[in-house]
Amino acid sequence: MDTILIILAFFSALVGIVGAVVPGLPGPPFAWLAVLLQSFTRFDKDLTPTFLIVTAILAVIITVLDYVIPAWGTKRYGGTPSGTKGSTIGLLVSVFLLPFLGITIGPFGIIGILLGPFAGAYIGERMHQTDSNQALRSAFGSFMGFLAGTFIKLVFAIVIVVIMIKGMF
Repeated sequence: MDTILIILAFFSALVGIVGAVVPGLPGPPFAWLAVLLQSFTRFDKDLTPTFLIVTAILAVIITVLDYVIPAWGTKRYGGTPSGTKGSTIGLLVSVFLLPFLGITIGPFGIIGILLGPFAGAYIGERMHQTDSNQALRSAFGSFMGFLAGTFIKLVFAIVIVVIMIKGMF
């Protein structure tokens, strides 16, 4: 049984790492699932209930922040509420609408996901009558927020994998 759980745990960890980079795929929860699966094996040396609860809370917080940080970046770089709303709408459109249009695989899917918050913030700012330069600055903040969220998810997933491997030995 341990072998099956370990295989499922490493598959879940791999999905967690991929999900940290591919928007729409919840990387942190899959990474946490990997640790949970490993906790049911004999390779659970450091996986206490407290550890599992703390990492579960972190996975939820990081997942939520991944949707909030691009909007915060827009605001931080001088964006108005219209730019912040546009950033959020752009992210949601790129995550939920592009798959329905069949644009999810290959460079166009990734470009669409990267440009969604940027374009949404820019359009929102322009609709708010913000000049073009300020709208671009706001859109840049959104893009930087998106990259920050991706980085946080990736670090979490990699730390989980390191903890799993450490527990194996």
